[in-house]
Amino acid sequence: MKQSSIIEMKNIHKSFYSVEVLKGVDFDLRAGEIHALMGENGAGKSTLIKILTGIHESNQGDIYYKGNKTVFSSPKDAEKNGIAVIHQELNIIPYLTVAENMFLGKELNTFGLLKTREMNVKAEKYLKRLGIEMDVKLPAGELSVGQQQMIEIARAIAANSEVLIMDEPTAALTDREIDTLFTVIDQLRKENVAIIYISHRMEEIFKMCDRITVLRDGQSIGTKYTTDTSFDEIVKMMVGREIGERYPARTATIGDVFFKVENLSVKGHFSNISFDVRKGEILGVAGLMGAGRTEIMEAIFGSRKKSSGKIYLNGQELHIRAPKQAIAAGIGFITEDRKDEGLILGLSVRENLAVPNLKALSQSAIMSTKKEKAFSKEMIEKLKIKTAGPEQEVKNLSGGNQQKVVFGKWLGIDPTLLILDEPTRGVDVGAKKEIYTIMNEETMKGHSIIMVSSELPEILGMSDRIMVIHEGKVAAILEKTDATQEKIMEAATGGNKA
Repeated sequence: MKQSSIIEMKNIHKSFYSVEVLKGVDFDLRAGEIHALMGENGAGKSTLIKILTGIHESNQGDIYYKGNKTVFSSPKDAEKNGIAVIHQELNIIPYLTVAENMFLGKELNTFGLLKTREMNVKAEKYLKRLGIEMDVKLPAGELSVGQQQMIEIARAIAANSEVLIMDEPTAALTDREIDTLFTVIDQLRKENVAIIYISHRMEEIFKMCDRITVLRDGQSIGTKYTTDTSFDEIVKMMVGREIGERYPARTATIGDVFFKVENLSVKGHFSNISFDVRKGEILGVAGLMGAGRTEIMEAIFGSRKKSSGKIYLNGQELHIRAPKQAIAAGIGFITEDRKDEGLILGLSVRENLAVPNLKALSQSAIMSTKKEKAFSKEMIEKLKIKTAGPEQEVKNLSGGNQQKVVFGKWLGIDPTLLILDEPTRGVDVGAKKEIYTIMNEETMKGHSIIMVSSELPEILGMSDRIMVIHEGKVAAILEKTDATQEKIMEAATGGNKA
Protein backbone atom coordinates (compact mmCIF):
# COMPACT_ATOMS: atom_id res chain seq x y z
CA MET A 1 0.00 0.00 0.00
CA LYS A 2 1.41 3.38 -1.01
CA GLN A 3 2.21 5.63 1.93
CA SER A 4 0.23 8.90 1.90
CA SER A 5 2.11 12.13 1.24
CA ILE A 6 2.43 14.98 3.71
CA ILE A 7 3.18 17.35 0.78
CA GLU A 8 2.05 17.10 -2.85
CA MET A 9 2.95 19.68 -5.48
CA LYS A 10 1.14 19.15 -8.80
CA ASN A 11 1.83 20.78 -12.19
CA ILE A 12 3.66 23.80 -10.74
CA HIS A 13 4.43 26.59 -13.23
CA LYS A 14 6.37 29.77 -12.55
CA SER A 15 7.66 32.56 -14.80
CA PHE A 16 9.71 35.63 -13.95
CA TYR A 17 8.96 38.25 -16.58
CA SER A 18 9.34 36.33 -19.87
CA VAL A 19 11.57 33.58 -18.44
CA GLU A 20 9.72 30.32 -17.66
CA VAL A 21 11.51 28.82 -14.65
CA LEU A 22 9.15 25.96 -13.76
CA LYS A 23 7.20 24.11 -16.43
CA GLY A 24 4.71 21.77 -14.76
CA VAL A 25 6.77 20.29 -11.89
CA ASP A 26 5.40 17.45 -9.74
CA PHE A 27 6.84 16.57 -6.32
CA ASP A 28 5.63 14.68 -3.26
CA LEU A 29 7.02 14.07 0.22
CA ARG A 30 6.05 11.35 2.69
CA ALA A 31 6.22 11.51 6.48
CA GLY A 32 9.44 10.04 7.88
CA GLU A 33 11.32 10.01 4.56
CA ILE A 34 14.34 11.91 3.33
CA HIS A 35 13.60 12.93 -0.25
CA ALA A 36 16.42 14.41 -2.32
CA LEU A 37 15.60 17.21 -4.76
CA MET A 38 18.35 17.32 -7.37
CA GLY A 39 19.21 19.19 -10.53
CA GLU A 40 21.82 21.47 -12.04
CA ASN A 41 22.04 25.08 -10.90
CA GLY A 42 19.12 26.93 -12.45
CA ALA A 43 17.03 23.75 -12.80
CA GLY A 44 14.32 25.26 -10.57
CA LYS A 45 14.93 23.61 -7.17
CA SER A 46 15.11 26.81 -5.12
CA THR A 47 12.13 28.33 -6.96
CA LEU A 48 10.02 25.24 -6.19
CA ILE A 49 10.90 25.49 -2.49
CA LYS A 50 10.16 29.22 -2.46
CA ILE A 51 6.70 28.52 -3.91
CA LEU A 52 6.08 25.83 -1.30
CA THR A 53 7.04 28.17 1.57
CA GLY A 54 5.19 31.26 0.36
CA ILE A 55 8.06 33.41 -0.93
CA HIS A 56 6.80 33.16 -4.52
CA GLU A 57 3.32 32.50 -5.87
CA SER A 58 2.96 29.93 -8.64
CA ASN A 59 1.36 30.90 -11.95
CA GLN A 60 -0.36 27.52 -12.16
CA GLY A 61 -0.61 24.29 -10.15
CA ASP A 62 -1.72 23.10 -6.71
CA ILE A 63 -0.08 22.39 -3.36
CA TYR A 64 -1.55 19.95 -0.83
CA TYR A 65 -0.31 19.85 2.76
CA LYS A 66 -1.60 16.99 4.92
CA GLY A 67 -4.23 16.34 2.27
CA ASN A 68 -5.57 19.91 2.20
CA LYS A 69 -5.12 22.33 -0.68
CA THR A 70 -2.81 25.00 0.74
CA VAL A 71 -1.13 28.27 -0.17
CA PHE A 72 1.21 29.70 2.45
CA SER A 73 1.32 33.49 2.56
CA SER A 74 4.93 33.70 3.77
CA PRO A 75 7.79 31.59 5.20
CA LYS A 76 6.58 32.56 8.68
CA ASP A 77 3.13 31.16 7.82
CA ALA A 78 4.76 27.93 6.56
CA GLU A 79 6.88 27.66 9.70
CA LYS A 80 3.85 28.25 11.91
CA ASN A 81 2.23 25.27 10.16
CA GLY A 82 5.25 23.01 10.69
CA ILE A 83 7.55 23.60 7.70
CA ALA A 84 11.05 24.91 8.50
CA VAL A 85 13.80 25.79 6.02
CA ILE A 86 17.59 25.72 6.32
CA HIS A 87 18.68 27.97 3.46
CA GLN A 88 21.84 27.54 1.41
CA GLU A 89 22.77 31.17 2.06
CA LEU A 90 23.18 31.92 5.74
CA ASN A 91 20.64 34.14 7.50
CA ILE A 92 22.79 34.95 10.52
CA ILE A 93 22.83 38.44 12.06
CA PRO A 94 26.53 38.82 12.95
CA TYR A 95 26.23 41.28 15.86
CA LEU A 96 23.65 39.18 17.73
CA THR A 97 24.77 36.32 19.96
CA VAL A 98 24.43 32.66 19.01
CA ALA A 99 21.42 32.32 21.34
CA GLU A 100 19.78 35.52 20.06
CA ASN A 101 20.13 34.26 16.48
CA MET A 102 18.55 30.95 17.41
CA PHE A 103 15.53 32.69 18.98
CA LEU A 104 15.25 35.46 16.39
CA GLY A 105 11.57 36.28 15.96
CA LYS A 106 10.70 33.88 18.80
CA GLU A 107 12.37 35.68 21.67
CA LEU A 108 11.46 34.52 25.17
CA ASN A 109 10.31 37.50 27.24
CA THR A 110 8.27 38.58 30.22
CA PHE A 111 6.44 41.91 29.83
CA GLY A 112 8.84 42.85 27.04
CA LEU A 113 12.01 41.96 28.98
CA LEU A 114 14.17 39.32 27.31
CA LYS A 115 14.72 36.10 29.25
CA THR A 116 18.35 35.97 28.18
CA ARG A 117 19.45 33.28 30.63
CA GLU A 118 16.64 30.92 29.61
CA MET A 119 17.40 31.47 25.89
CA ASN A 120 21.09 30.72 26.54
CA VAL A 121 20.26 27.47 28.34
CA LYS A 122 17.87 26.30 25.61
CA ALA A 123 20.29 27.29 22.82
CA GLU A 124 23.02 25.18 24.47
CA LYS A 125 20.56 22.26 24.71
CA TYR A 126 19.70 22.39 20.99
CA LEU A 127 23.35 22.67 19.98
CA LYS A 128 24.32 19.74 22.20
CA ARG A 129 21.72 17.69 20.35
CA LEU A 130 23.88 18.32 17.29
CA GLY A 131 26.99 17.37 19.25
CA ILE A 132 28.22 20.98 19.21
CA GLU A 133 29.92 22.67 22.15
CA MET A 134 29.69 26.42 21.54
CA ASP A 135 29.68 29.60 23.63
CA VAL A 136 26.12 30.80 22.96
CA LYS A 137 26.97 34.27 24.31
CA LEU A 138 29.47 34.95 21.51
CA PRO A 139 28.47 37.25 18.62
CA ALA A 140 27.63 34.94 15.69
CA GLY A 141 29.81 37.03 13.37
CA GLU A 142 32.92 35.79 15.19
CA LEU A 143 32.22 32.19 14.19
CA SER A 144 33.29 30.34 11.05
CA VAL A 145 30.87 29.78 8.18
CA GLY A 146 30.57 26.12 9.23
CA GLN A 147 29.70 27.04 12.81
CA GLN A 148 27.14 29.56 11.59
CA GLN A 149 25.59 26.83 9.43
CA MET A 150 25.24 24.60 12.50
CA ILE A 151 23.36 27.43 14.25
CA GLU A 152 20.91 27.51 11.32
CA ILE A 153 20.41 23.76 11.54
CA ALA A 154 19.89 23.85 15.32
CA ARG A 155 17.41 26.73 14.95
CA ALA A 156 15.33 24.78 12.44
CA ILE A 157 15.40 21.60 14.51
CA ALA A 158 14.37 23.59 17.60
CA ALA A 159 11.11 24.52 15.86
CA ASN A 160 9.92 20.86 16.18
CA SER A 161 8.80 20.95 12.56
CA GLU A 162 6.96 18.15 10.77
CA VAL A 163 8.73 19.06 7.52
CA LEU A 164 12.35 20.18 7.33
CA ILE A 165 13.80 21.57 4.08
CA MET A 166 17.59 21.42 3.93
CA ASP A 167 19.21 23.38 1.10
CA GLU A 168 22.89 22.37 0.88
CA PRO A 169 23.12 21.93 4.69
CA THR A 170 26.60 20.39 4.63
CA ALA A 171 28.24 22.73 2.12
CA ALA A 172 30.29 24.52 4.79
CA LEU A 173 30.71 21.62 7.23
CA THR A 174 33.66 19.34 7.89
CA ASP A 175 33.39 15.55 7.65
CA ARG A 176 33.08 15.31 11.44
CA GLU A 177 30.26 17.88 11.51
CA ILE A 178 28.54 16.11 8.61
CA ASP A 179 28.63 12.78 10.50
CA THR A 180 27.06 14.52 13.51
CA LEU A 181 24.36 16.06 11.32
CA PHE A 182 23.56 12.71 9.70
CA THR A 183 23.10 11.17 13.15
CA VAL A 184 20.57 13.91 13.95
CA ILE A 185 18.80 13.44 10.59
CA ASP A 186 18.47 9.71 11.25
CA GLN A 187 16.89 10.50 14.61
CA LEU A 188 14.47 12.96 13.00
CA ARG A 189 13.46 10.30 10.47
CA LYS A 190 12.68 7.92 13.35
CA GLU A 191 10.52 10.69 14.84
CA ASN A 192 8.55 10.75 11.53
CA VAL A 193 9.88 14.15 10.43
CA ALA A 194 9.80 14.50 6.63
CA ILE A 195 12.91 16.02 5.06
CA ILE A 196 13.45 17.58 1.64
CA TYR A 197 17.19 17.35 1.08
CA ILE A 198 18.84 19.51 -1.58
CA SER A 199 22.51 18.74 -2.20
CA HIS A 200 24.99 18.38 -5.04
CA ARG A 201 27.01 15.82 -3.07
CA MET A 202 26.13 12.45 -4.54
CA GLU A 203 27.71 10.46 -1.71
CA GLU A 204 25.38 12.16 0.78
CA ILE A 205 22.31 11.56 -1.35
CA PHE A 206 22.90 7.83 -1.71
CA LYS A 207 23.87 7.48 1.95
CA MET A 208 20.96 9.37 3.50
CA CYS A 209 18.00 9.65 1.14
CA ASP A 210 15.09 7.29 0.45
CA ARG A 211 14.01 8.78 -2.89
CA ILE A 212 15.44 11.22 -5.44
CA THR A 213 13.46 13.60 -7.65
CA VAL A 214 15.42 15.21 -10.50
CA LEU A 215 14.58 18.54 -12.13
CA ARG A 216 16.10 19.70 -15.41
CA ASP A 217 15.38 23.05 -17.08
CA GLY A 218 12.32 23.58 -14.89
CA GLN A 219 10.75 20.19 -15.58
CA SER A 220 10.31 16.97 -13.55
CA ILE A 221 12.54 14.33 -15.13
CA GLY A 222 11.64 11.54 -12.72
CA THR A 223 11.64 10.14 -9.19
CA LYS A 224 13.74 7.12 -8.18
CA TYR A 225 14.29 5.10 -5.03
CA THR A 226 17.98 5.38 -4.16
CA THR A 227 18.14 1.58 -3.90
CA ASP A 228 16.94 1.27 -7.51
CA THR A 229 19.25 3.77 -9.22
CA SER A 230 22.91 4.74 -9.55
CA PHE A 231 25.21 7.74 -9.55
CA ASP A 232 25.56 7.62 -13.34
CA GLU A 233 21.80 7.39 -13.94
CA ILE A 234 21.04 10.38 -11.70
CA VAL A 235 23.78 12.47 -13.33
CA LYS A 236 22.40 11.63 -16.78
CA MET A 237 18.89 12.63 -15.62
CA MET A 238 20.30 15.93 -14.30
CA VAL A 239 22.39 16.98 -17.29
CA GLY A 240 20.77 15.02 -20.14
CA ARG A 241 24.07 13.46 -21.12
CA GLU A 242 26.89 11.28 -19.81
CA ILE A 243 29.24 13.35 -17.61
CA GLY A 244 32.33 11.12 -17.87
CA GLU A 245 34.96 11.01 -15.13
CA ARG A 246 34.19 13.26 -12.16
CA TYR A 247 37.72 14.62 -11.96
CA PRO A 248 39.50 15.34 -15.25
CA ALA A 249 43.02 13.99 -15.63
CA ARG A 250 45.71 16.44 -14.53
CA THR A 251 47.73 17.32 -17.65
CA ALA A 252 49.78 20.34 -16.54
CA THR A 253 53.56 20.19 -16.43
CA ILE A 254 54.72 21.05 -12.91
CA GLY A 255 57.73 23.33 -12.82
CA ASP A 256 59.90 25.08 -10.24
CA VAL A 257 58.72 26.67 -7.00
CA PHE A 258 56.74 29.80 -7.88
CA PHE A 259 55.13 30.79 -4.57
CA LYS A 260 56.58 30.37 -1.10
CA VAL A 261 55.43 31.09 2.45
CA GLU A 262 57.86 31.14 5.39
CA ASN A 263 56.82 31.09 9.05
CA LEU A 264 53.55 32.96 8.46
CA SER A 265 51.64 33.67 11.67
CA VAL A 266 48.49 35.48 12.78
CA LYS A 267 48.20 35.63 16.54
CA GLY A 268 45.32 33.55 17.86
CA HIS A 269 44.69 31.77 14.55
CA PHE A 270 47.81 30.01 13.21
CA SER A 271 51.59 30.04 13.64
CA ASN A 272 54.76 29.33 11.65
CA ILE A 273 53.06 28.18 8.47
CA SER A 274 55.59 27.29 5.76
CA PHE A 275 54.90 25.76 2.34
CA ASP A 276 55.50 26.30 -1.37
CA VAL A 277 53.57 25.92 -4.63
CA ARG A 278 55.18 25.12 -7.95
CA LYS A 279 54.31 26.42 -11.41
CA GLY A 280 51.39 24.51 -12.86
CA GLU A 281 50.61 22.85 -9.51
CA ILE A 282 47.38 22.55 -7.54
CA LEU A 283 48.14 22.45 -3.82
CA GLY A 284 45.11 21.14 -1.93
CA VAL A 285 44.59 22.37 1.62
CA ALA A 286 42.61 20.12 3.97
CA GLY A 287 41.73 20.28 7.65
CA LEU A 288 38.84 20.44 10.06
CA MET A 289 36.65 23.53 10.30
CA GLY A 290 38.37 26.11 12.52
CA ALA A 291 41.85 24.70 11.85
CA GLY A 292 42.93 28.02 10.29
CA ARG A 293 42.79 27.21 6.56
CA THR A 294 40.75 30.27 5.54
CA GLU A 295 42.69 32.57 7.87
CA ILE A 296 45.98 31.52 6.25
CA MET A 297 44.62 32.39 2.79
CA GLU A 298 43.29 35.75 4.05
CA ALA A 299 46.73 36.62 5.46
CA ILE A 300 48.37 35.78 2.13
CA PHE A 301 45.85 37.96 0.27
CA GLY A 302 46.17 40.89 2.69
CA SER A 303 42.60 40.84 4.01
CA ARG A 304 43.90 39.69 7.40
CA LYS A 305 46.94 41.33 9.01
CA LYS A 306 49.81 38.93 9.59
CA SER A 307 51.80 38.93 12.83
CA SER A 308 54.99 37.68 11.19
CA GLY A 309 56.36 35.72 8.26
CA LYS A 310 57.44 36.22 4.67
CA ILE A 311 55.76 35.62 1.30
CA TYR A 312 57.61 35.19 -1.99
CA LEU A 313 56.25 35.17 -5.54
CA ASN A 314 58.60 34.12 -8.34
CA GLY A 315 61.57 34.65 -6.06
CA GLN A 316 60.62 38.19 -5.01
CA GLU A 317 59.43 38.97 -1.48
CA LEU A 318 55.95 40.53 -1.42
CA HIS A 319 54.88 43.07 1.17
CA ILE A 320 51.11 42.70 1.01
CA ARG A 321 49.15 44.84 3.44
CA ALA A 322 45.86 45.00 1.51
CA PRO A 323 44.07 42.96 -1.18
CA LYS A 324 44.77 45.58 -3.87
CA GLN A 325 48.50 44.86 -3.51
CA ALA A 326 47.85 41.12 -3.88
CA ILE A 327 45.76 41.74 -7.00
CA ALA A 328 48.48 43.97 -8.45
CA ALA A 329 50.96 41.12 -7.90
CA GLY A 330 48.70 38.75 -9.86
CA ILE A 331 47.02 36.93 -6.97
CA GLY A 332 43.29 36.16 -7.14
CA PHE A 333 41.15 34.92 -4.23
CA ILE A 334 37.78 33.19 -4.47
CA THR A 335 36.49 33.47 -0.90
CA GLU A 336 34.49 30.89 1.03
CA ASP A 337 31.49 33.16 1.58
CA ARG A 338 30.36 34.40 -1.84
CA LYS A 339 27.32 36.27 -0.49
CA ASP A 340 29.14 38.60 1.90
CA GLU A 341 32.66 38.64 0.46
CA GLY A 342 32.59 37.47 -3.15
CA LEU A 343 29.76 39.47 -4.71
CA ILE A 344 27.91 42.78 -4.61
CA LEU A 345 24.42 41.30 -4.74
CA GLY A 346 22.64 44.49 -5.86
CA LEU A 347 24.86 44.89 -8.93
CA SER A 348 24.53 43.14 -12.27
CA VAL A 349 26.51 40.18 -13.56
CA ARG A 350 28.46 42.56 -15.80
CA GLU A 351 29.34 44.92 -12.95
CA ASN A 352 30.42 42.12 -10.61
CA LEU A 353 32.65 40.62 -13.29
CA ALA A 354 34.27 44.00 -13.84
CA VAL A 355 35.11 44.84 -10.20
CA PRO A 356 38.70 43.44 -10.00
CA ASN A 357 39.31 44.21 -13.69
CA LEU A 358 38.70 47.96 -13.80
CA LYS A 359 42.20 48.78 -15.01
CA ALA A 360 42.14 46.22 -17.85
CA LEU A 361 38.65 47.34 -18.91
CA SER A 362 39.53 51.03 -18.95
CA GLN A 363 40.93 53.27 -21.64
CA SER A 364 42.75 56.44 -20.56
CA ALA A 365 41.40 55.93 -16.99
CA ILE A 366 37.80 55.78 -18.27
CA MET A 367 35.79 52.56 -18.27
CA SER A 368 35.35 51.19 -21.78
CA THR A 369 31.75 50.03 -22.19
CA LYS A 370 32.77 48.03 -25.23
CA LYS A 371 35.52 46.16 -23.37
CA GLU A 372 33.31 45.59 -20.34
CA LYS A 373 30.47 44.12 -22.42
CA ALA A 374 32.87 41.92 -24.40
CA PHE A 375 34.49 40.64 -21.20
CA SER A 376 31.18 39.85 -19.48
CA LYS A 377 29.95 38.03 -22.61
CA GLU A 378 33.19 36.02 -22.75
CA MET A 379 32.93 34.93 -19.09
CA ILE A 380 29.21 34.11 -19.29
CA GLU A 381 29.89 31.83 -22.28
CA LYS A 382 33.12 30.33 -20.92
CA LEU A 383 31.64 29.44 -17.52
CA LYS A 384 28.16 28.64 -18.88
CA ILE A 385 26.55 31.08 -16.44
CA LYS A 386 22.77 30.68 -16.61
CA THR A 387 21.49 34.25 -16.66
CA ALA A 388 18.88 36.30 -18.52
CA GLY A 389 21.79 38.49 -19.61
CA PRO A 390 24.77 40.51 -18.31
CA GLU A 391 22.45 43.14 -16.81
CA GLN A 392 20.62 40.67 -14.54
CA GLU A 393 21.23 41.34 -10.85
CA VAL A 394 23.49 38.73 -9.28
CA LYS A 395 21.15 38.28 -6.30
CA ASN A 396 18.58 36.75 -8.66
CA LEU A 397 20.91 33.99 -9.89
CA SER A 398 21.01 30.50 -8.37
CA GLY A 399 23.77 29.87 -5.83
CA GLY A 400 25.89 27.89 -8.26
CA ASN A 401 25.67 30.54 -10.97
CA GLN A 402 26.64 33.19 -8.41
CA GLN A 403 29.74 31.10 -7.70
CA LYS A 404 30.56 31.03 -11.40
CA VAL A 405 30.40 34.84 -11.50
CA VAL A 406 32.90 34.96 -8.60
CA PHE A 407 35.15 32.58 -10.53
CA GLY A 408 34.83 34.64 -13.70
CA LYS A 409 35.74 37.97 -12.15
CA TRP A 410 39.07 36.59 -10.89
CA LEU A 411 39.92 34.82 -14.13
CA GLY A 412 39.73 38.25 -15.71
CA ILE A 413 42.92 39.44 -14.00
CA ASP A 414 44.72 36.37 -15.46
CA PRO A 415 46.17 35.48 -12.03
CA THR A 416 49.50 33.69 -11.83
CA LEU A 417 48.42 32.45 -8.38
CA LEU A 418 44.77 31.66 -7.76
CA ILE A 419 43.56 30.91 -4.22
CA LEU A 420 40.29 28.97 -4.15
CA ASP A 421 38.48 28.62 -0.81
CA GLU A 422 35.71 26.00 -1.21
CA PRO A 423 35.43 26.76 -4.97
CA THR A 424 32.63 24.27 -5.70
CA ARG A 425 30.51 24.86 -2.61
CA GLY A 426 26.85 24.70 -3.68
CA VAL A 427 27.76 23.90 -7.30
CA ASP A 428 26.12 21.04 -9.22
CA VAL A 429 27.98 18.06 -10.62
CA GLY A 430 28.03 19.38 -14.20
CA ALA A 431 29.30 22.82 -13.17
CA LYS A 432 31.92 21.23 -10.91
CA LYS A 433 33.36 19.41 -13.90
CA GLU A 434 33.48 22.71 -15.81
CA ILE A 435 35.31 24.41 -12.91
CA TYR A 436 37.79 21.55 -12.63
CA THR A 437 38.47 21.82 -16.36
CA ILE A 438 39.12 25.57 -16.01
CA MET A 439 41.49 24.86 -13.11
CA ASN A 440 43.37 22.46 -15.35
CA GLU A 441 43.49 25.07 -18.12
CA GLU A 442 44.94 27.64 -15.69
CA THR A 443 47.69 25.27 -14.56
CA MET A 444 48.49 24.37 -18.19
CA LYS A 445 49.33 28.07 -18.63
CA GLY A 446 51.89 27.60 -15.83
CA HIS A 447 49.67 29.31 -13.25
CA SER A 448 49.60 27.99 -9.67
CA ILE A 449 46.52 27.17 -7.59
CA ILE A 450 45.94 26.77 -3.85
CA MET A 451 42.61 25.01 -3.26
CA VAL A 452 41.02 24.85 0.19
CA SER A 453 38.27 22.23 0.29
CA SER A 454 36.28 20.29 2.88
CA GLU A 455 35.42 17.62 0.29
CA LEU A 456 38.11 14.97 0.57
CA PRO A 457 37.21 13.33 -2.78
CA GLU A 458 37.74 16.75 -4.40
CA ILE A 459 41.06 17.24 -2.60
CA LEU A 460 42.25 13.80 -3.70
CA GLY A 461 40.82 14.13 -7.21
CA MET A 462 42.29 17.54 -8.12
CA SER A 463 45.44 18.11 -6.02
CA ASP A 464 49.04 17.39 -6.96
CA ARG A 465 50.07 17.70 -3.32
CA ILE A 466 47.99 18.10 -0.16
CA MET A 467 48.77 20.26 2.86
CA VAL A 468 46.85 19.34 6.01
CA ILE A 469 46.26 21.96 8.71
CA HIS A 470 45.62 20.99 12.34
CA GLU A 471 44.96 23.63 15.00
CA GLY A 472 46.79 26.39 13.17
CA LYS A 473 49.85 24.37 12.19
CA VAL A 474 50.97 22.32 9.19
CA ALA A 475 50.29 18.72 10.21
CA ALA A 476 51.42 17.08 6.96
CA ILE A 477 52.23 17.70 3.31
CA LEU A 478 51.36 14.62 1.27
CA GLU A 479 52.24 13.70 -2.30
CA LYS A 480 49.22 12.73 -4.43
CA THR A 481 50.56 9.20 -4.86
CA ASP A 482 50.78 8.74 -1.08
CA ALA A 483 47.56 10.48 -0.02
CA THR A 484 44.40 8.72 1.17
CA GLN A 485 41.30 9.92 3.01
CA GLU A 486 42.51 8.02 6.08
CA LYS A 487 45.94 9.71 6.06
CA ILE A 488 44.41 13.15 5.59
CA MET A 489 41.93 12.66 8.45
CA GLU A 490 44.68 11.24 10.69
CA ALA A 491 46.74 14.41 10.15
CA ALA A 492 43.71 16.71 10.41
CA THR A 493 42.79 15.30 13.81
CA GLY A 494 46.33 15.50 15.19
CA GLY A 495 47.30 11.87 14.70
CA ASN A 496 50.26 12.65 12.45
CA LYS A 497 52.92 15.35 12.72
CA ALA A 498 54.82 16.95 9.88
